[in-house]
Amino acid sequence: MSDTPTRPLSDRVLALAGLAQALAQVRRIADTGQANESVLATSLDSIFRIDADTAATVYGGREQLRPGLMLLRDYFGGKPRDEHLPRLALAVMQLERRFVRDDAMARKVREGIQAQSGTAAEHGSTHPDVLAALGGLYADTLSHLRPRVLVQGNPHYLGQPTVVAEVRAVLLAAMRSAVLWRQLGGSLWDFLLRRRDMAAAVDAQLR
Repeated sequence: MSDTPTRPLSDRVLALAGLAQALAQVRRIADTGQANESVLATSLDSIFRIDADTAATVYGGREQLRPGLMLLRDYFGGKPRDEHLPRLALAVMQLERRFVRDDAMARKVREGIQAQSGTAAEHGSTHPDVLAALGGLYADTLSHLRPRVLVQGNPHYLGQPTVVAEVRAVLLAAMRSAVLWRQLGGSLWDFLLRRRDMAAAVDAQLR
């Protein structure tokens, strides 16, 4: 999705749900070595929908974001399921500011995504070759920015190259959602000044 004027909170919370949903999978993969396949596909598919017309279309429809919206509902209700998730989301949001200011890196990421679009369309975004390529793209680009996004988990799984590649691929999906959130007018001030409104927007999306 290209830059757009400030959009309603209803759109912004969808992007936030995409971010939360992706990072929950990052945490799950790092802890267990496995993802929820359908939720993983929603996150990875969003990477390839660069020019989608709406926030919902980026994720294949609002219903695909229900797990992320439920995470947001718990967060705004003061009952986060995973205390590490908000910190991880903040780290990605901070990294997004540096990423979008680096034109050369943004171009390299876009070209790397386009190079995998054919394979993803033919075999699916969760295909091992796509995961490896997207993970390598993250390692070659975003992982060089500071502050780095540090993922905690089980050392047994985080010592496996395929798991690390998958984690990085999903972090790329999380970054896609963070960029979308900014494009829709989101900022960290939303969490300080519009928290109640955002919680209401999340509830409305879950109805």
